Formats: sequence, structure tokens, C-alpha cells
Amino acid sequence: MSNKHDAMIAKIFAHPIAANIDWKKLTHALEHYGATVDMSHHGRAKIVLDGNELVIHTPHHGHDIENKDDIMALRHFLTELGIKPVEA
Repeated sequence: MSNKHDAMIAKIFAHPIAANIDWKKLTHALEHYGATVDMSHHGRAKIVLDGNELVIHTPHHGHDIENKDDIMALRHFLTELGIKPVEA
């Protein structure tokens, strides 16, 4: 895994919760793990990985995910699939 994907996963698991996760970088990191990200026309994205699905809001203005509930849901989703930040 590249350092940029490591950094993105670490940012998802950061305490306190990061409020500036770049949507495009997140999408690339998830795709690196084999996820598919399907965008809807209603401001939502469905993330599918290993048969599991998560639906989160997409950024409306700008490029960052600011909804902390979505970040927490993503954190739990990744944890259930065994994806965690790399220990330093």
C-alpha cells in the first residue's frame, strides 16, 4: 500500500474525528482496497467492499467530507472488514 493510502486510512481513524477528508483521495484509497464507489444523483455514494455496503453523503460544496456521522460510519465499516491504519 502506498503512503498516501496509509495516510488517508489513518485520517479516517484519527482522534478527534477529522472534518476535512478529501472525497477524491478517499475514493482512490477505497478503490485501492477493491471497493467500488457508486455515485447517485441524490448526493449519496454507495461503497461496496467484499459484499458489504455503506451509503454516505457526498460533499455538496468543496471537496471535503465534513459529516462526522458519515466518517464514523466509514470507520466502523472499515473496521468490520479488517481495514485499520498501519501502526507506526
